[in-house]
Amino acid sequence: MNILMVYPMYPDTFWSFKHALKFVSKKASFPPLGLLTVSAMLPKDWNKKLIDMNANQLTDDDILWADLVFISAMSIQSVSADDIINKCNKLNAKIAAGGPLFTSSPELYDNVDYLILNEAEITLPMFLEDLKNGIPEHIYTTEDWADITTTPLPDWNLIPMKNYTSMNLQYSRGCPFDCEFCDITVLYGRKPRTKTKDQVIAELDALYFTGWRGPVFFVDDNFIGNKVKLKKEILPAITEWMTKRKNPFYLNTEASINLADDEDLMWQMAKAGFEAVFIGIESPNEKSLIECHKPQNTNRDLIASVRKIQQYGMEVQGGFIVGFDNDHPKIFEELTNFIQQSGIVTAMVGLLNAPKGTKLEKRLLEEGRMLSDFTGNNTDFTINFIPKMDSEILSDGYKSVLKTIYSPKYFYERVMRFMKDFEPKKKKVFHLNPNYILALFRSIFKLGVVGEERIYYWKLFLWTLFRKPQLFSLAILFAIYGFHFKKISNGFC
Repeated sequence: MNILMVYPMYPDTFWSFKHALKFVSKKASFPPLGLLTVSAMLPKDWNKKLIDMNANQLTDDDILWADLVFISAMSIQSVSADDIINKCNKLNAKIAAGGPLFTSSPELYDNVDYLILNEAEITLPMFLEDLKNGIPEHIYTTEDWADITTTPLPDWNLIPMKNYTSMNLQYSRGCPFDCEFCDITVLYGRKPRTKTKDQVIAELDALYFTGWRGPVFFVDDNFIGNKVKLKKEILPAITEWMTKRKNPFYLNTEASINLADDEDLMWQMAKAGFEAVFIGIESPNEKSLIECHKPQNTNRDLIASVRKIQQYGMEVQGGFIVGFDNDHPKIFEELTNFIQQSGIVTAMVGLLNAPKGTKLEKRLLEEGRMLSDFTGNNTDFTINFIPKMDSEILSDGYKSVLKTIYSPKYFYERVMRFMKDFEPKKKKVFHLNPNYILALFRSIFKLGVVGEERIYYWKLFLWTLFRKPQLFSLAILFAIYGFHFKKISNGFC
């Protein structure tokens, strides 16, 4: 069979990094790891082609070539996914779809021939067997959790790696916490399921032998969900592998704030080569944290926790939310001050929304406050329920936070605050990359010559060059990020 795998386009959002990608001549941040993994589960003698619409265009000829079109998507890609489905329907192409978007809302996709829901390790073999026997059904679903020790290596030969700024790798699924607004536990459960040490090393090897050198993002819902296994098996194995291969990758991931409570874990992550970690901080308001069932963030000095992680040589990127029932009109000023004082350069602030199946959605339905489905875009002005705070005050306050923290003055002040105290624990190996050199010259012109941030840019440029030259490339990266964040904020505000 001829199989076409299509990954829908992301809209222009905080995490798209669309405006930053132009500096490094890349088309997208990450490849579609889910489809690459699904490809490895399909029969070896099938012909497979993958089109990531964030990097390439989908043509009618592509669709007409295929016996079956596979689509995988998240909620934020729903508009693009709908376009692909309509295009396939017009050309009478058979469609198989899966991933979080379709798993959360299968009732919306009667125009898809085969819905392969939940985790592909379980439902895809069911579909393939029925397809082989000529009796495929419309929906394949399960209430079981997959054993991800059976998950194959991603099919990396399907993509041109030069299109991307970073590669990705999954070690675990699930999160031990149960935040009210989060659908991770709905989709993947509360008990973290992990791959073996040998699997992780095999995935690192697979990336290494493609010739990739640079960032690798561990896309786990919560990388530290199983701390014992991490410290005893996984991190020592990664450290040994990185040392043996002369540190070819820069690692980053997502974790919960209780990482700050485990010094051995932080030390081991830094030693293994982890340079950044995204943490859901959500709010400086303790009542809001209690409201959303985030006990790991309560009864602690959040700024002190952030600084402790940064002291171990890992940049903290933070997620924040406004719109909780317990938020008050001063929350916007308090959140802005918190972000500035913490030195969190990459601070994503979104409006609270209730994804399908979450405890928040159930509570709001009972209270008669739900309005619509979740768009998946938590950095625009959509909110799918009736908030307790006046909608205009909430919207204006949200805008004020974004306009302030990503204005050049506040953004570069935060960068300087972070850079002054930041000391990476692992010496970075420099990989000569023409795109990075080009990005430097583009930043000099776009930010240092014609940009409104030019005074702040040159101050950071010169300070880093003479005071902390080992962080010079990071300073330029932050400046480019700031340009993207400002564009996104201005677009919304």
